[in-house]
Amino acid sequence: MLAGEGLKPSSEGRRVKFDGDDRTVTDGPFPEVRELVAGFWLWEVKDMEEALEWVKRCPNPMPGPSEIEIRPLYEMTDFGDAVTPELEAQEESMRRDLSGR
Repeated sequence: MLAGEGLKPSSEGRRVKFDGDDRTVTDGPFPEVRELVAGFWLWEVKDMEEALEWVKRCPNPMPGPSEIEIRPLYEMTDFGDAVTPELEAQEESMRRDLSGR
């Protein structure tokens, strides 16, 4: 498995709505929906603004109006004092193994 991180809540996310060539950005939180997430992309970007710029360049994912929701992943720093030096070392080792370095 390459990724198993949890997504932060929709209050920290954004949605980009597609309608032809138009792109509209909406800040979270979003109401609960009964739609199935069909897939995801995992990008390494410096911040939400860079992620938005990438999403706005995407082709419309469906034949008609549609939207893509983007949310940040939790990072070790989000867990504060619960992260021990041993856990940090494990995380770094795993990331090195996954990146082939």
